[in-house]
Amino acid sequence: WRHIACGKLQLSRELAWLYFELFRGLLGPDPPRRLRWAEAEAACASAEELERERSKARVRTGLRRGGAPRPGLGGSPAQPDSSLSPVLQLSVDTLQFLLFLYVQQLHKVSLRRSLLGDEWPSPRTKSPSLTGKSAGGSKNWNEQEHHAFVQSHLLDLLELLLEPEQLSNSSHCTSSSLVSSEAVCALSFLLEGTVSSSGTVRPLHELALWQPCHGHNGYSKVARAFSLGKLESWLRSALTANPLGMTACLRAGRKLAWAQQVEGTTRRAKIACSARVVPQVSPMVVMSQVCRQTLAKSSDTLVGAHVRIHRCNESFIYLLSVTIEKCRNSTLVLGPVETSVHVQSCDSVRVIVVCHRLALAATTGCTFYTLTPTQPLILSGNQAVSFAPFHTHYPMLEDHMAQVGLATLPNYWDSPMLVCRDSGDTGVFRLLPPSDFYPFVVPFEMEGDTTETPGGLPQEYQEALRQREQKVQVWQRTVKEAGLTRDQRKQFQMLVENKFYEWLVQTGNRQQLDSLVPPAMGSKQAAG
Repeated sequence: WRHIACGKLQLSRELAWLYFELFRGLLGPDPPRRLRWAEAEAACASAEELERERSKARVRTGLRRGGAPRPGLGGSPAQPDSSLSPVLQLSVDTLQFLLFLYVQQLHKVSLRRSLLGDEWPSPRTKSPSLTGKSAGGSKNWNEQEHHAFVQSHLLDLLELLLEPEQLSNSSHCTSSSLVSSEAVCALSFLLEGTVSSSGTVRPLHELALWQPCHGHNGYSKVARAFSLGKLESWLRSALTANPLGMTACLRAGRKLAWAQQVEGTTRRAKIACSARVVPQVSPMVVMSQVCRQTLAKSSDTLVGAHVRIHRCNESFIYLLSVTIEKCRNSTLVLGPVETSVHVQSCDSVRVIVVCHRLALAATTGCTFYTLTPTQPLILSGNQAVSFAPFHTHYPMLEDHMAQVGLATLPNYWDSPMLVCRDSGDTGVFRLLPPSDFYPFVVPFEMEGDTTETPGGLPQEYQEALRQREQKVQVWQRTVKEAGLTRDQRKQFQMLVENKFYEWLVQTGNRQQLDSLVPPAMGSKQAAG
């Protein structure tokens, strides 16, 4: 892959690795293997040594019919690298990886649509609504866009998976082309479904190999392959938009009464979980329009779920177990996230998280306190982004990190990658100055062994905290040695408390403290 990406496609090595590692992350490697790879990567003393370790990653290939090895992307059979233990070998399936690369075209801008005003790249791209209806250029969560893309490119996807001998001299399919069972199995990376609306979700290859479907999809037991024409027709007739996305979550999912309804706000907080729709699929949790409150939740509902936080304002959200979109003036404290945290179209948001991957687009004035083994991805449309080291803890944090395979090293919080350079501007982000750095305290009691920030802080930030603590000690000693009378001490204490209260009001921190008080019995809560 690196040979093709760098030599043929002229991608940088960093970007080539990014595509490979992103796809590998989608497959959800088991936590023990992820921890071992993190240990091996952290042991690299230089960029060159790290590059050598990464070069041992390979494309995993299947077998041709008859047992012959399928060539890898470079044209020769891929062999295991004996210099790396099997535990640390990173590999992906060739055909699935090709599909992953192909579907990146979903985000390609159409010149015709852009001229008509329907699509245009801008710093503040619109996103689909929670009902799945299109609202502009962002297609990540738009189920109708996904459906239209696959319908339009289905033949290309099938051609991509054909064996070379099934293609014509012009590298296109013919009326007699056969699609191998292995190719249909790879297509299960994108497609899954049910039989007769039974509710049991199965991968595509299981449905395709079901006996009653053979007459429709052209499967031959002798050739162990499918007729391309019949397979394409069968897929087109059955293909529908994802019925398990956000729309289903809000309409048919379980309503979660996690948020209060705040008086004086026109929008109603909505929180729902799709876990009850189809139990076999990872649940989705949608949290929308939480306003001016603190929401804290550590729930089994969040374990392994896809969480979307949408249009939340002036709130403090603690999810100790994520796409964050169109939120403003809020702080989000997340437990360890096994895959990715996506932040889009947010203003003045603080995100505090340990995660495998962080990606941000169209954000303004946001600060990210992260511990991550991969480089944060800066996509298009970002302004005034700040990165800082992860700076908090709670008692179960290290246990939760181990459960999802996240270690303290390597940590690339300070090495973001500019994937989409806006006019070549590299000044869209900064590292938070140590003078502006303050630790964050999770204000809840719970059982556990973690008593400090995992991995500690970089020396310059630790030194800034030490100097600030010294100033506090000097101030306390000065007050103690001032020789104030009892009445003077009382008067001085009232003065300090009044100034502190003014500061709480001016900075908005009073709202956070007030919202930590449990609501009175009988107060209104969100029903969904």
